[in-house]
Amino acid sequence: MSRGFVKEDDQEETPLVPPRADLPEGVTNFMTENGMAELLAEKQALIEEKSAIEASTEQEKRIASNFINAKIRLLDERIAVAKVVNLSEQPQDEIRFGATVTLKIGTISKHQTYQLVGVDEADISKNKISFISPIAKVLMGKNVGEKAILKLAKEDRIFEIMEICY
Repeated sequence: MSRGFVKEDDQEETPLVPPRADLPEGVTNFMTENGMAELLAEKQALIEEKSAIEASTEQEKRIASNFINAKIRLLDERIAVAKVVNLSEQPQDEIRFGATVTLKIGTISKHQTYQLVGVDEADISKNKISFISPIAKVLMGKNVGEKAILKLAKEDRIFEIMEICY
């Protein structure tokens, strides 16, 4: 059918869904058990949200439903390629994926604690950093007492590993 015979009101825009956290091509989507549980809970919440859609018109309901379906598709893609890491199998004296690390940063006397997690789990407000972040990359493989150096534009930031736990 020619577009000339289609009413403008019948056109629905494809929902624009914000992308999930960046996972570079070829990088395994490592995830903790908690991270997988969070993704599955997020999916369940979206399914429940979809079933509870209230809209004044059928078109509004379809648009809202399409938006949620798009979010679920992105989530399903992440879940399908996720590799859950059993933290008890990680070397307990070395920083690897899933480690919770206490650091002395530079000359600051107060220690900071972070967990190295998957890209979908990362949340700096919860002290969870992505395993592909520059900080995580310089920390990987280090042991207690060792130092890791992150080269920044104007300085080198030195991280001393104070404690590692899983």
